[in-house]
Amino acid sequence: MSQQFSVDVDQWIAQLAIPHRAKRAFWKLVLHGAESLDAVRDGLRSNNGDVRMYCANVLDHIVDAESFGDLISLLDDDDARVRMRALHALACDRCKDNECRPDKLDVLPRAIDRLMNDPDRHVRAMAVEVVGRWVHDDVSAENALERARDSDAAPAVRKKAGWYAPGGTIYRKRLGKMGRHSEMVI
Repeated sequence: MSQQFSVDVDQWIAQLAIPHRAKRAFWKLVLHGAESLDAVRDGLRSNNGDVRMYCANVLDHIVDAESFGDLISLLDDDDARVRMRALHALACDRCKDNECRPDKLDVLPRAIDRLMNDPDRHVRAMAVEVVGRWVHDDVSAENALERARDSDAAPAVRKKAGWYAPGGTIYRKRLGKMGRHSEMVI
C-alpha cells in the first residue's frame, strides 16, 4: 500500500463520522476493496458509532475470511445500528463482491442469541435472516425461528420469522434450491 493511499484511507475512515461526507467515504473504501481492509477493521474499534456502523457496512461488500471474526464481535456492540449492520453483513450474499461466507459454527449460535435476546426489534429482525441461512440443515435454527415466529414481542419480527420458519414463504422458496438438511445448490 502506498504512503498516499494509507493517508487517504485514514481520512476516509475519519470522514465516516461526518454525516455529509460519510457516504462518499464509504464508497471510496468499498471501491478500494482489499486495500482498505486493515483501516476498516481498525474503524470497527472507533469510539464513534457511525464509524463502526459504516465500517461494518464496508465489510458487507469486501469481507474476507479474517473479517468474519470482527463482524461477529460487533454483535455485542452497544449501538443497535452496528449490531444490525453486522448481522446484515453476515447474512447477505447479494452485497458480496466475492464468494467468502461465514462459518455456521461461528455465526449461528451468536445469531440465535441476538434473535432471542436483543433488546432492539430491528436487530432481532435482521437476526432472522442470519438464522434463516441454516434453517434447512440445523434444528437449532429451525427451533429459534419457530420460537420467534410464535412469541417475539414485536409483530414485525414474528412476521419475518414466519417467512423463514418451516412452512413460510422464504423457507419454501429456498427449499426448492436445496434438499432438507443439505447444502444449498446455487
